[in-house]
Amino acid sequence: MKLKTHICKKTPTNINGEYGLNLNSNNITSGPGGNKENANNDKTLENLPLSCVDWSSNDEIYFVSDDHQIFKWSSATRDSVEVAKLPDDFIPTDLHWLLLGGRSSGGGKGSDTLLICSNDGRFIILNKSSRVERSITAHAAAISSGRWSPDAAGLLTAGEDGVIKIWSRSGMLRSTVIQSDEPIRCARWAPNSTSIVFCQGGYISVKPLAANSKLIRWRAHDGLVLSLSWSPHSNIIASGGEDYRFKIWDSQGANLFTSTTEEYAITAVAFNPEKDILLVSTFNMLKLCSTAGWSYSTARFNEPVVGSFHALSWSSDGTQVACGTSTGQLIVGYIVQKQMISRNLKATSTGRKSLRLEDITNGSSDMLEFTERIINFALGYGHLIVATSNQIHIYNEKYINTPIIIDGRTDVRVIQVGKKFFMVLDSTSIWVYTYTGRLHLNPRYPGSQAQIPLLNGRSISLGLDTLVVRDNSDTMVLHIFDLIPGATRQYEPFMLKAKTQIAEITACRAGTVDDQFVVMIDNNRELYITETRNLNSSSERSAIGGSISGSTSGEIYKIGTQVTTVQWASESNILVGVHDTCYSIWYCPGEGAPDPTIIALTTVTIDATEFGKNIAIESFEDSIVTFRCAGALLPITVNMYCEILHRTLAEGQWQQSLKICRLAHNAYLWATLAAVATRKNQLQISEEAYSAALQIDKVSYLQHIKTLDPSSPEYMAENSLMLGRLIEAETILIHNRKYREAVALCLRMHNWRKALEVAQKHEPDLMEVVLEQRRKYLNALNREEWDTLFISLSVKDNDE
Repeated sequence: MKLKTHICKKTPTNINGEYGLNLNSNNITSGPGGNKENANNDKTLENLPLSCVDWSSNDEIYFVSDDHQIFKWSSATRDSVEVAKLPDDFIPTDLHWLLLGGRSSGGGKGSDTLLICSNDGRFIILNKSSRVERSITAHAAAISSGRWSPDAAGLLTAGEDGVIKIWSRSGMLRSTVIQSDEPIRCARWAPNSTSIVFCQGGYISVKPLAANSKLIRWRAHDGLVLSLSWSPHSNIIASGGEDYRFKIWDSQGANLFTSTTEEYAITAVAFNPEKDILLVSTFNMLKLCSTAGWSYSTARFNEPVVGSFHALSWSSDGTQVACGTSTGQLIVGYIVQKQMISRNLKATSTGRKSLRLEDITNGSSDMLEFTERIINFALGYGHLIVATSNQIHIYNEKYINTPIIIDGRTDVRVIQVGKKFFMVLDSTSIWVYTYTGRLHLNPRYPGSQAQIPLLNGRSISLGLDTLVVRDNSDTMVLHIFDLIPGATRQYEPFMLKAKTQIAEITACRAGTVDDQFVVMIDNNRELYITETRNLNSSSERSAIGGSISGSTSGEIYKIGTQVTTVQWASESNILVGVHDTCYSIWYCPGEGAPDPTIIALTTVTIDATEFGKNIAIESFEDSIVTFRCAGALLPITVNMYCEILHRTLAEGQWQQSLKICRLAHNAYLWATLAAVATRKNQLQISEEAYSAALQIDKVSYLQHIKTLDPSSPEYMAENSLMLGRLIEAETILIHNRKYREAVALCLRMHNWRKALEVAQKHEPDLMEVVLEQRRKYLNALNREEWDTLFISLSVKDNDE
């Protein structure tokens, strides 16, 4: 991957019918053709520093320098046009567009708003209809940063007077966040708009906006910190300083990466809004880096010399970047040589409108040309999905010359491919298509339309037959859609609430229809797993009266700690995850999740110190995991027997699965077979598997279950208990009026309050049995009663 750049024309040209603006300190007037003097102005821009650059759409750039003229550059004409003239006493220091019309590549709408700050402490709010909404004196010194918040609720201004203020969208002062005597060089919003990061001297500070929150401050560079950027994808911050280094931090100030010393100071850094990319600039050089810090490519500008880069701005679709330099040059770059590999196919972007698809096995290749700019593409399961500015092209590896084209999808930000479907997230909604181009589902949930601009690849995941979306307004909530035709949860998703805030989700891509799981990494880097499909068979739903039919159990199990990233295998329910200095493979994360013993038996953790730091998972195809570290691809093979075992289990080939386990005779193979067989009610096979895995207690318990009548509620309850589903076991017994058995089950599980509740409601004569068992339990622990409910019952019995 690298950045291809070109220097834009420096001579403004008039475009017929273009609106011109004539700005003075009081108002703005506009009209077709604009001011004739400005429209016919053909003088070359002076070599003044170009420190204010931003995109008003994916095809237009606004930039302004100390010559007080605002220019618009169009990618269609490759020309610059003067659109406004600032007052002579207004020297711009920062410029930022608020695109309320959405991330549309078709240009801004009337509600889009431009913020321009000056070196005398003023800022103006300008709309697309050429009117000044507000002109405000905000600071006693120059404003170094002016930024709209990501949620579009307001803006911040930071000045050299050491003050940071937050304003409403209309320009009303809301609060003064920071007051200090040290000048503030740069300030940026957190992606969720709840915090602000800013720099003073060699220090970086993070200020949460919640009441009574403490400021986090740390020494970041040996010299001045010149630039900051907060990643919209992950909670990391990049900084560039006068010590010739750029660094990456987490939001608490822990250093994640420190670059080598460059030749000159790092003048600007900018995270890509849609991809895990960081752009770093210094004198005459742009460096395209991963968010982990290692470099993809470096672009040097020796002829002509462009000087230092003062401003970097990515387009909203993340494919282009605009750069302003100290010599007044506007440089536009776009990403090329992006590469994806899936089995025998390799796709590489060769230009803005071209892509090469290669078959590695036979050496053949096809060059794909498009009439529009390529926004995004994805490769997998024998298909290539290419999104251009207004279309989606679906290529089958067997029929490359006859793609299926879908019109009307603009600004595609995320593409995920699955076995049966592919998912597209664009500027308006989420779309799930079949590979024939048929729209399968347009999922919606409460508040989904408002959250579309905030969704990314970490908060949405396409599985085999499910689509999981994390709610952005409440990051503890997941919305789970069923993609099976006719399912009610296609349009009425199941809502699952976790106990902690979720940072990343990943749904499994293989398995059977009834065995679908999603894993979650929370903000503390703990790994959890839950089912995304109904756990209960029709007979069980009938037995329990349908009380939990049509929904998942909602049980969430913890299966890992300190996990930075995870990925499911493409053809089996095997999970791989990366820790700080090692990686783990969960060979049975779904079926074994309720039992910590099974998770321990089926999890392998391997030291990865020799890989280095900042390991990422590139792909997990079949039994090969490809890690990426410092730009290098490192393929690792997982246990092939377990991968084959999962495939045979998905097809219901139990005897073949037994042969595989007997051949390899490995503990985690037997444990995997035991967990899946127990879930599928194959007790004879699970008994042998548990025996081979030396789980004698489970063998004894299975032998007890086999003595029960398979059609009895007791059998179903014991089987649910074996799978770790205690609530389901209790519900089965209660709905079948097996109250004594339900109380006994609760006592066995030490679920004292539930046992007392069932006894009080259905079998009052069992209350004494519950209290007696509770007394024996406390005597064995040599403790006094601490539960207020049992204390009150004991006092009542004594009174009587």
